[in-house]
Amino acid sequence: MQDKEQQHQAAFVSKDPSDFDAHQAHWEKMLANPEILNRTVVVDGEVIGSIGRWMMDGVAQITYWFGKEFTGKSYATNALKMFLELDQTRPIEGRAAFDNFASMRVLEKCGFVKTGTDLYFSNARNAEIEEVIFELR
Repeated sequence: MQDKEQQHQAAFVSKDPSDFDAHQAHWEKMLANPEILNRTVVVDGEVIGSIGRWMMDGVAQITYWFGKEFTGKSYATNALKMFLELDQTRPIEGRAAFDNFASMRVLEKCGFVKTGTDLYFSNARNAEIEEVIFELR
């Protein structure tokens, strides 16, 4: 998660992704929340990413992050398909920065449909940007 290019692409990262203590506190809080479901993605014994579901204003949201060397190899798509079998929460939304075409394609391959856009502040870009909203029913 320290790759600046990936942070820019994902857009919606913490204020200081290099702050390990804040990152650790955030994860401890998430793991203690029963409304959040997180999974680590492991391939051949190596952690390659994570995927999870959390709630925003009463609506389930999907999130995922994969190491740069594992992008473009169907890991995210396959992990999301498996996660959606495990977690049957519906409807569920997925959001991506307007120019994060790879993430939008993952959502589409998993049956999500574009339902709209919103403006959101991107810490990685230090600006308000458009995000595309997808939904799976």
